[in-house]
Amino acid sequence: MDEIFEKLQSVVDRYDELNELISDPEVIADTKRFMKLSKEEGSLRDVVAAYNKYKDVTSQLDDNKEMLEEKLDSEMESMVKDEISSLETEKADLEEKIKIMLLPKDPNDDKNIIMEIHGAAGGDEGSLFAADLYNMYTRYAESQGWKTQVIDESDTEVGGFKEIAIMITGDKVYSKLKFENGAHRVQRVPATESAGRIHTSTATVGVMPEAEDVDIDIDPKDIKTDVYRASGAGGQHVNKTSSAVRMTHLPTGIVVAMQDERSQQQNRMKAMQVLKSRVYDYYQQKEESEYNAERKSAVGSGDRSERIRTYNYPQNRVTDHRIGLTLNKLDKVMNGELDTIIDALIVSDQAKKLEQLKNE
Repeated sequence: MDEIFEKLQSVVDRYDELNELISDPEVIADTKRFMKLSKEEGSLRDVVAAYNKYKDVTSQLDDNKEMLEEKLDSEMESMVKDEISSLETEKADLEEKIKIMLLPKDPNDDKNIIMEIHGAAGGDEGSLFAADLYNMYTRYAESQGWKTQVIDESDTEVGGFKEIAIMITGDKVYSKLKFENGAHRVQRVPATESAGRIHTSTATVGVMPEAEDVDIDIDPKDIKTDVYRASGAGGQHVNKTSSAVRMTHLPTGIVVAMQDERSQQQNRMKAMQVLKSRVYDYYQQKEESEYNAERKSAVGSGDRSERIRTYNYPQNRVTDHRIGLTLNKLDKVMNGELDTIIDALIVSDQAKKLEQLKNE
C-alpha cells in the first residue's frame, strides 16, 4: 500500500487546495472556473473520506494491538482479539475500495448522455426491437431517478423505430450506460410470423456523453445549416413552414437533421445539442488513443457493429457476450431491471484495470 499512500496523500493535498480555491472570491466570480473546480472537489470527496476512515481504523488497530501486550483478564483479551479481527477485515475492505477509487477515471463518467437506437437487421422486427430497447432504457432511467427526453425519432408503420435519439439526464448517467454501446441481437417469433419460426434481428445502440461548452467549441463557420419543410405527420403547419433543420459539421461530415419541434428555433437548438455531442464523441474516439485502448481492453471496443448482447425470448434468457453473463430473467430485464448486468460490467471493467495497474 506504500505507493497507494503516496497517491492518497497527493489526493488529500489537492482536495485541501480545492476547498481553499472554491472559497476564494475571485474564483467564485469566475463561474466556469468555479464550476470546474467544484466538480473536481466533488469527485475527490469520497476517496478522501475513505482514506480518513482507513487512517482511523489503522489507528484503532494499533491501539488494540498495544493493549494485547498489557496484562488483561481473559474476557477482556477475548474482546480485544475480536475487535482486532473485525478491524483487520474492515481495513482490508477499505484497501480494496480505495484501490478501485484511485483507478483512472473516465472523464465522461459524470455526464448526461445522448443515446441513439437504430433498428438494424430484420426489417420491421428490427424496428420493433429498437422500440423495446427504448422502453427498457426509459424504465431503467426511471428506476435511477433520471429524466429522459426524446430528441429525434423516426417511427415505422408497425409501431417500431427506424431510429430514436433520447437525452438522459441525472447522476452519473454515462458511467452506467456507456457499456450499452454496440449491436443488440434478439431471437424471437415475430408477431407477423404465422409459422411460428424464430427470427434473429438486431438493433444498434450508440451512447454519447453530452458535450458541454467547456468540452468543445465549434466554430460557427464550420457548420452548414439548411432549413426545409418537415415531412410526415403534423398537418398544415408542417407543410407550410420551413421548420426542419439540417446541420452539417464540415470538418467531420457529421450531419444532424431535426424536425420534431414546431418552430425552427427549437429544432436549431436540439440539432446543435446533438451535433456537439456527436462531434465531441468523434474527436474523442479518433484522437484519444489511450481512452480508446482503455475501452477496448475493458469490455469491448464500443464499436456499434460489435455484438454485445443476445435477448432470447423463447428461453427468457439474456446473455452479455463480453463477460459471459447469462440470466434467465429476460422479462425483468426488458422491464428495465438492468442493475445485475450493469453492475457486472462495471466490476469486470474495474478488475481488468486493476490487473493492468499490477502489470505496469
